[in-house]
Amino acid sequence: MDLRHQFLIAMPGLDEDYFGGTLSYLCEHNDEGAFALVINRPLEGVTLGGIFDQLAIEGGAHRDVPVLDGGPVQRDRGFVLHSDDCCLPATVKLQPGLALSTVREMLSAIAQGEGPEQFLVCLGYAGWGEGQLEQEMADNAWLSCPADLTTLFEAPLETRRIRAAESLGINLALFPGAPGHG
Repeated sequence: MDLRHQFLIAMPGLDEDYFGGTLSYLCEHNDEGAFALVINRPLEGVTLGGIFDQLAIEGGAHRDVPVLDGGPVQRDRGFVLHSDDCCLPATVKLQPGLALSTVREMLSAIAQGEGPEQFLVCLGYAGWGEGQLEQEMADNAWLSCPADLTTLFEAPLETRRIRAAESLGINLALFPGAPGHG
C-alpha cells in the first residue's frame, strides 16, 4: 500500500495524543516507513517574520504568515511544502504542482516575494518506522484520502481536517469518542 500524496486524518481516538485533531500530508511512504507534515496546527505566536528575524533573512513579504507545527520529530528543522512554480536545485518534486524544500534560500525567496505562489512552512515532521503507520491504520487511528491542493493551501487551517474527512463522505463529529459523544 503506497500512501504517498494522501492526507492522514487523525481519528477521534487520537484526541488525547499529540496528533489529536490533526491533518497531515504524506510526503513519503515506502517499505522503510513514512514521512508527513501536519498541515493544520499553527505554532502559537510563531510567524514567518520571527523565523526571518532569527535567521537574519532580509525581506518584508509574508511576515505575518503562521508557521505550522509539522510534527514531533526534529522540531528545530524547517520544511517548506509549496507549489512547484519556484524550485531550487535542492527542491524535491513530490507530485505535479507540489514540491518540498528545506533550504534557507527558499525562505529568502519567500521573504523577498520571489518564492512560490503557495506554500506552508513547518517546523518538525511526523515519521513512522517500517510497518508502523500501516498498523496504526489497522487500529483505526488514521483514515487516509487523496490530498488536494485546495485543501492543502487555500482552506482555513481549522477546516482542513473536516474538509478532508468530508471528501470521503465522513462527518467526524458522528464518530464515537468525538466531542459531544459519550
